[in-house]
Amino acid sequence: MALTESTMVPLGTACPDFTLPGVDGRLWSLHDFHTPALLVVVMCNHCPYVQAIDDRLNELAKIHAGQCAVVGINSNDAVAYPDDSFEAMRARAAEKGYVFPYLWDEEQTVARALGAVCTPDFFLYDSHRRLRYRGRMDDNWKDAAHVTRHDLRRAIVRVLNGEELPTTQLPSMGCSIKWKAGV
Repeated sequence: MALTESTMVPLGTACPDFTLPGVDGRLWSLHDFHTPALLVVVMCNHCPYVQAIDDRLNELAKIHAGQCAVVGINSNDAVAYPDDSFEAMRARAAEKGYVFPYLWDEEQTVARALGAVCTPDFFLYDSHRRLRYRGRMDDNWKDAAHVTRHDLRRAIVRVLNGEELPTTQLPSMGCSIKWKAGV
């Protein structure tokens, strides 16, 4: 497992349009989200970094329901990593009780358009779907009990309040996205 840091896409970048299948059986697109903020999380099933934060992510989605939509997107190569297959995504979402759509980016086009490189990789957009925050969730991916800085939570609140965010943001880190060979 090689630790990879997010690439820190330029703030102000527009959220790429997407239409992807969800584990709930429907197609989801960017235009389905009408909240003042949108958090796109590139994630997967098998990454220990995602497994360590997915309960916190689900809780964050519950806290900000109706204000900040959360959407999880799995872009990993499911042939090379069967634990990240669409069927496994369904099972994981049911097991964890995700309250947000969990989408499959089988062709990996959305991850590339986002500039995502790791799991988890967080992208917080404002009501105009411009990137306001890309960085870590908090200061302790491994243990929620030892978190002292809730970077992502604070960013969501600031976006919802129409406040400026610091331009210096610390990158997320996790497993590299498992790109398909030859793509």
